[in-house]
Parts: sequence; C-alpha cells; structure tokens
Amino acid sequence: MRAAAELGIRSVAVHAEDDARSLHVRRADEVRALRGSGPPAYLDAGALVAAARDAGCDALHPGWGFLAESADLARRCGAAGIAFVGPAPETLELLGDKGRARLHAERCGVPVLRGTSGPTSLEEARTFLAALPPAGAMVIKALAGGGGRGLRVVRAGDDPAEAFARCASEARAAFGQGELYVEELLPGARHVEVQVLGDGASVAHLFERDCTLQRRHQKLVELAPAPGLDADVRARLLEAALALASALRYRSLGTFEFLVAAPDARPRFAFLEANPRLQVEHPVTEAVTGVDLVRAQLELAGGRTLADLGLAA
Repeated sequence: MRAAAELGIRSVAVHAEDDARSLHVRRADEVRALRGSGPPAYLDAGALVAAARDAGCDALHPGWGFLAESADLARRCGAAGIAFVGPAPETLELLGDKGRARLHAERCGVPVLRGTSGPTSLEEARTFLAALPPAGAMVIKALAGGGGRGLRVVRAGDDPAEAFARCASEARAAFGQGELYVEELLPGARHVEVQVLGDGASVAHLFERDCTLQRRHQKLVELAPAPGLDADVRARLLEAALALASALRYRSLGTFEFLVAAPDARPRFAFLEANPRLQVEHPVTEAVTGVDLVRAQLELAGGRTLADLGLAA
C-alpha cells in the first residue's frame, strides 16, 4: 500500500470477518469485506475478483500467501479485465508443480538432484530409497505447495510408509492435493535463493539470499549476500536462475531456490524449487540493493519494462 501510494495509486483492502480491525484494513484507501472467517475467506478467487470489480480496481495484488500462486485467480483476473500483479497463469501452473519444475530445470541444463518428477507411489518411493547408498537418505515432498508442509526425510534402511502417509495427509490439508515425489537428500547443503524480475521479454536478477538457518523446514534468518559463497558458484547460481526465468519469458517477481553442497564437498548445486510470487523475506533484498520490489512489481504489471526501471541485466 505504501508502494502504491508513492505511485499515486489508490488501494482497496479485502478482509475476512475476523480481520476487520487489522492494520492493512486501516491503511487502505477503501475496504471490501469478504464473507467468512479465517483463511477460507481469502481462498475464494471468485469473491476476490468480485470485490475488485465492485471497487473499480484495474489491478489485483495477491500478496505472498493464500492464492498468490493461483493460476485460477490469475485467469479470473484476465477474464475480468483486471491486471494480475504476478506471473502469467501458465508460469504459475508449471512452477506450482514441482515435478514439472524439475523437468523444466533439466531442459534448461540446470542440475537437479536424483529423484522422481511426477506423482510417486509408496512402492516407487521404497524402490528409490533401496537404490541409494547405505548412508543415503531421501526427502518425501508434496508436488504442490511449499513452506515445508508435506515434507519428511527418510534414511536408507527405514520403511517410508508412515512418513509417506503423513506427507500425503499434510499436503491434502494444506494444498488440496496429496500427490508426492521423492528426491535424494544432499547432506549439509546450504539453501540459497536468487531473486529475479522479468517484464515478459527480458529478465534480471537482484542477487541471492542465504536461507539455510531453518526450523522444521521454515526459514528463520535470511542473509544477503550469501556469506562465504564461492564466487564461481554464485555466478553459476545467478546464471541458472536467469536461464530458468528467461525460458519462461518470466513476468513480475520470482525466486529460484537451490541447494549448494557443503564447503568440504565438491562444489556443486542443484535446483530445488521456484516461488513465482513476492516472498515474505523480500525486504532483505530491498535493504541490500535499495530496490523497492513491490513498487517494481506494480510498475511491471502496469506495462513498464526492466529498462524503464533501470533494472535491465
């Protein structure tokens, strides 16, 4: 809302019945109430678009949670003549399916860890685990969603049945889909993500953030630039992120995440996943680069190019 105000754009906030006194409601120029309480109120794409039309909005910013990666919401906005402040629906669909995202990385020549690239059965997971070295391990992951939900590590020699069932249950509850895939665990790896921007024709990066320090697969601390990162590895990470984004003719903001092998291992990295949206941790990059990412996002949605914003690679 601050970024919109700086651009001379009026903002309209939506809120669930139990959020009527939230800070974002008090900061908006106008307000529209949604029916229902809690998260379900914010998961009704039709209601969000209806609220935007009722208020005469010409753009809809999905934030960083709930339907921020929803291709359905993006398409509904397009049908209503409302600009979706985010990537194209096709990009959201591809990157929202981690199996398809893995295949996209392979096509772009970006390394991925050994794993499966589609809905995986328990028996297939058992077979994959049995093929790993005696000290190896695999990670069971939800094909949809993120945020550490539907994720468990299983060591070689253990039966993955219980972890598999729990992951499927968590994924269904959080994302409405219980499909899983498996990937080899890279022990002691760092988690490094690259912030990208695109205007649909060209892409650029704003360097990386290190988000290795986590609890229960939830990021706690982010550092930028990533401390002690090998210069060659950094260059290859940035190049890989741009290759992945460029092949999609990426539009708006996005983050491409990678695992980087521990310092005592052979220097290597692997694509992990992509977040085609604004992230909670975006102010870390803003503080380091001086670029207002939300303002850039709004301007890109309004038709400006990276060159117009002085952000061309």
